[in-house]
Amino acid sequence: MDKWAELRTAYQVAKLGTVSAAAGALGFHRATVNRHIDLLEAELGGRLFIRHARGYALTELGEDVLRVAQKTEELIDDLAGRANGAKTEISGEIKLTILAPFAGLLMGAIARFRAQNPNCLVHIDTSEDLARLEYGEAHIALRAGAKPDHPDYVASFFGRFGFNLYAHESYIRRFGLPEDPRDMEGHQFVVSSVEGGRLPFRSWINDHTRPDMIALSSRNIEVNIAAMSAGIGMGFILDHEAESRGGFHPVLPANKDWTAPLWLVTHVDLHRTEKVQAMLGCIRSSHRHK
Repeated sequence: MDKWAELRTAYQVAKLGTVSAAAGALGFHRATVNRHIDLLEAELGGRLFIRHARGYALTELGEDVLRVAQKTEELIDDLAGRANGAKTEISGEIKLTILAPFAGLLMGAIARFRAQNPNCLVHIDTSEDLARLEYGEAHIALRAGAKPDHPDYVASFFGRFGFNLYAHESYIRRFGLPEDPRDMEGHQFVVSSVEGGRLPFRSWINDHTRPDMIALSSRNIEVNIAAMSAGIGMGFILDHEAESRGGFHPVLPANKDWTAPLWLVTHVDLHRTEKVQAMLGCIRSSHRHK
């Protein structure tokens, strides 16, 4: 395929939403933009956009093309900066994906990165779905569990972090603590409403609670922690989270089965880019100083 100019044009249409905006950004006539899109669609054998009154919406094929074009643009921009022999300003967006309970581990690093790179937006996706780094769905993933074995992924060990069942002081004042960790009768719980999942304490919750013992459930970890802080119920949170917030007390003995190894994961194509290396540097530096 030798349609790099057309690919760049389609990327601008997807990013800006209209032919007019793309034409202005590229310095082309509208007719040239439309011709580039037609040529690229003919080359790929499918529609990239659905035209509507307000502009252009991407088809599924268009989404794939956008990811390829975005990755290509980032690599070219990074190459240009290296060729100039000087540090270029990091701008645009950097996308991270992480399970919501672990997001707090990165906030110090993100604050450091933003202080150094104020023109770069940090976007975090806390979906349970694994982002496909090969499609540019994220620049960096923080993944729990076994080390990712995708041949095109670069994975480095970030640390092992533990969970426990915690009760806030506001809950303890009302209900006390269980006398026997095997007997939770009379106690209330705050749980994640995400079914399944990759968190290590899920089986304990299934084995030791009944539906009538669940006081509140939410997919949002901040909602759950706020509920625990209000004394609504006990719940599982990271030891790191409990220590940093204060007022939380562990209910059960430490359990090695409730720890999770975390891996910093990037795609080999973008791993050495300045943007990714800058964020990885901030993450590792913040982690070392804990």
